[in-house]
Amino acid sequence: MKITCALSDFDFGGTPSDLDVVLYGNSGDPMHGSAGAALKQAIMREKVAPAARAWDLLSLALAVVSSDLAGHRERSPDGWTREFELTVSVVDAPFWNANVDTLQRLFAYLSTDRWRLRFVEGGILPQPDRQPEHPREDCIVLLSGGLDSYIGAIDLVGQGKQPLAVSQMVRGDGEKQVAFAAEIGGGLRHFQANHNADVPDQENPPSQRARSIIFLAYGVLMATTLARYHAGEEVTLYVCENGFIALNPPLTGGRLGSLSTRTTHPVVLSLLQQVLDAAGLRVRIVNPYRFKTKGEMLRECLNQDLLSAYAYQTTSCGRFKQFGYKHCGRCVPCLVRRASFHAWRGEDRTEYVYSNLALDDDEHAGFDDVRSALIGIGERREVGTARWLGATLSSNRVMNKPELANTVERGLGEIESLMLALGVR
Repeated sequence: MKITCALSDFDFGGTPSDLDVVLYGNSGDPMHGSAGAALKQAIMREKVAPAARAWDLLSLALAVVSSDLAGHRERSPDGWTREFELTVSVVDAPFWNANVDTLQRLFAYLSTDRWRLRFVEGGILPQPDRQPEHPREDCIVLLSGGLDSYIGAIDLVGQGKQPLAVSQMVRGDGEKQVAFAAEIGGGLRHFQANHNADVPDQENPPSQRARSIIFLAYGVLMATTLARYHAGEEVTLYVCENGFIALNPPLTGGRLGSLSTRTTHPVVLSLLQQVLDAAGLRVRIVNPYRFKTKGEMLRECLNQDLLSAYAYQTTSCGRFKQFGYKHCGRCVPCLVRRASFHAWRGEDRTEYVYSNLALDDDEHAGFDDVRSALIGIGERREVGTARWLGATLSSNRVMNKPELANTVERGLGEIESLMLALGVR
């Protein structure tokens, strides 16, 4: 699928494509897509001065998210792997074209598709405010509305840091993000935006395997606005995710019930870090919980009172929107969440659509993800963790493999304890 993503004044006719997407605006043509229509204004309202290549990364992220929505997996030869030829307008096309191989590997690993990227001139670089603000916060933390990012922000404040919270606003989580930012540390400065990507003939349900790149791009862009960045220092971007979910281990050999994304997989973060370093963007991506299970994150959180009051309000479900903005209770993220609450205090006030997983039917104990978890638990016990993980840790970009394997083993142990407690066999 050929897709061109550029500003509204770009000559789309000179680059024949299957889909044209207008970045930071609306085309007025129902056959064209759009992304980031309100994003430029949201950033400019902050009166900040992001780095030029951070703007380019944001444009690329918008283009990738738009492509992810437009590509239909069932139309691909194997029913899953899509092929994209993506043209994106940026400010510094020579730099991005010189680093295209790394970017293609990054997106291929993130979305499990094939990507061919090409960059052309004509990107966005707004004139900064005459007296731009340089926020005094000392780091960036992504605040999604999920449990892990909530704990991460709490812990950073507890460690004496002053994070600026960054959120990708989605329906069902937007108000939570605002509330969480206001509760932590007496109130965090909070940047919240929405990519507003919209394309004709969108896949349904929409693919979201590449959604994390826009969230990360927001974080990088805001990191380059901080006073310490403008003083020539490095800024840490904290991406908080428990090690089990970050690694995305397939629960069975056939990948039945495998996790839906590789949002914070070490390979993804390593490749993105390589791009940032090449771009001269002094932003260091860190997942401080890569060796922690979700249950351990709950137990070790530095503000247990705040966590106890609001943890159940966070979102974890992979099908949250599909179930009327409620947790389904049976998908893998829900199982990990429920297991972590069980490991923490043995109680969980979250409302689940499918709460009693011991029911022996296709909606509960017979649901694919639940069965996959049980199969995975049995297979790991039989063949050992290393063999069960297979190629999950095979990349030479994955460091500390024994510690990561041990983290996955403990995470699976939490799920096993939950299954036993719920009477799921």
